[in-house]
Amino acid sequence: MSDTDFPTSIAMPAETIDEVINQLTRIVEWSKENNSRIGYFAALYRKVTVQIKNGIEEGFFDDGPRMARLDVIFANRYIHACYQYQTGQTPTQSWVRAFDATKDWWPIVLQHLLMGMNAHINLDLGIAAAETVPPEELSDLKGDFNKINQVLANLVGSVKNELAEIWPILGIMNRYLGSVETAIINFSMENARNAAWSFAEALSPQSETQRQQAIVEKDVMFAAFSDVILHPGFTLSTVLKIVRLGERGTIRERIEILE
Repeated sequence: MSDTDFPTSIAMPAETIDEVINQLTRIVEWSKENNSRIGYFAALYRKVTVQIKNGIEEGFFDDGPRMARLDVIFANRYIHACYQYQTGQTPTQSWVRAFDATKDWWPIVLQHLLMGMNAHINLDLGIAAAETVPPEELSDLKGDFNKINQVLANLVGSVKNELAEIWPILGIMNRYLGSVETAIINFSMENARNAAWSFAEALSPQSETQRQQAIVEKDVMFAAFSDVILHPGFTLSTVLKIVRLGERGTIRERIEILE
């Protein structure tokens, strides 16, 4: 258990994007107070949520209220999983693996972010999309769903710079491989988003019982994929250990950089 109790204020699902941001803030602040690596993904996710809120307010999305509904449903899956884990309940296995990893010293910050993205984009995003609109309206959501990728892509540069503050050698790599690295990251996110959309299309027409079975099966698959993120072969694992030894700052300081 943690040094201080996890905030009970996030037990109830958020109903607006502002409530989502407030709940993510509580997770981030709790993580800083308790030196919990859970705060790495929470800090990044709050930043993404703020960008989506700004996009809605600026008319970036075709249907702002619908996008707000998707964002809230999507975020509640993460917030609820976090609350479940910290209060002795069991969220999806993909999130269990991600949260369990936060207790280990060896994963680098980027691995923690990828573990969160694995659970949240690969599993939760498709579920949230299917729950946002009825089956006959799902196709209308696709345009705005795709625009999420643009929001994520716009954050890649800043996240790379933040990681370079934690691991200074990455700054040198960014200077020489910046455009190539950014293209690879964006391509990977686009692939994950496309897979999430395919999952939403598969879930949408199903009954509740069928959906839950499909979610369990997909969860098992992505929980297993966590092993690839944490243990990507001998050579890359060795490189990651070198990176880990070079990471600077305390857990709190790294969360503050990612904020």
